[in-house]
Amino acid sequence: MPTLVNKKDGADRPRHPEKQGREDTPLLRKPSWIRVKAPTSEGYVETQRIVREANLVTVCEEAGCPNIGECWTKKHATLMIMGDTCTRACSFCNVRTGMPGPLDTDEPRRVGETVAKMGLGHVVITSVDRDDLADGGADHFADVVKAIRLAAPKATIEILTPDFLRKGDAANIVIDAKPDVFNHNLETVPRLYLSIRPGSRYYHSLRLLERVKERDPSQFTKSGLMVGLGEAKEEVMQVMDDMRSAGVDFLTIGQYLQPSRKHAAVDRFVTPEEFATYETIAKSKGFLLVSASPLTRSSYHADEDFAKLRAAREAQLSGR
Repeated sequence: MPTLVNKKDGADRPRHPEKQGREDTPLLRKPSWIRVKAPTSEGYVETQRIVREANLVTVCEEAGCPNIGECWTKKHATLMIMGDTCTRACSFCNVRTGMPGPLDTDEPRRVGETVAKMGLGHVVITSVDRDDLADGGADHFADVVKAIRLAAPKATIEILTPDFLRKGDAANIVIDAKPDVFNHNLETVPRLYLSIRPGSRYYHSLRLLERVKERDPSQFTKSGLMVGLGEAKEEVMQVMDDMRSAGVDFLTIGQYLQPSRKHAAVDRFVTPEEFATYETIAKSKGFLLVSASPLTRSSYHADEDFAKLRAAREAQLSGR
């Protein structure tokens, strides 16, 4: 279980200072379909070495992703830009919270070179929320996309962005950088936003995804949901409808896993059979692609899924 204390520069400090005063939440025992083995492969170690040498941050580590062993063995690491400290304090998230430092202007170059060094055909770039910046980090995101295009021109690029709440038209800067996939996760149903994603607004996030399609219809849009937080099936189905109304192409649904006793509690573990039902329902609503399973995460199997997504669009356009 990830700790709530960081050990950095020789000092212990809370990873989530805003959660320290909260009462501990219960931890449910994970069912067999959730458990994963600790990573030990040579590929994992090599990916770790490349990321460390480039002085880059990954959401795989910061968010405590259960798929890190499998993905890093294949050198599929999701890079997290703009630092390792988020200005939001979502109750589900294990990424460090606080006031971030200044942007690293050399980071785009290092990201591009690392993508080339790892030989990635498809790369996923995400970030912390940067409410402290006038543009929410939009220019930096665009610079990273440009740097990848320069260093690894054959790689396709998927971005998982913040919501750019109260940042005017900053999101347009990122859209105009023309990533291949623009991902922004709604995370949960509207009723749970106040407790799960208090710094965000459901309809603003939905509108962001819609804006991508309005500004550049050629870009694939993608969004994800966590389940097991107390949502009802009917609420999940309504979110699916909202996403389709916004033109979202690709939906991911995965089980919420509680990082610590200070985070939001798991209400229940959704069964693989229920995930299969969600996938069937979502496909019937018209998504080009749906990935729904207990261990599904935004960037899990992203390279394979991008190929499927492109094939699905081609089939749709050809009328097959």
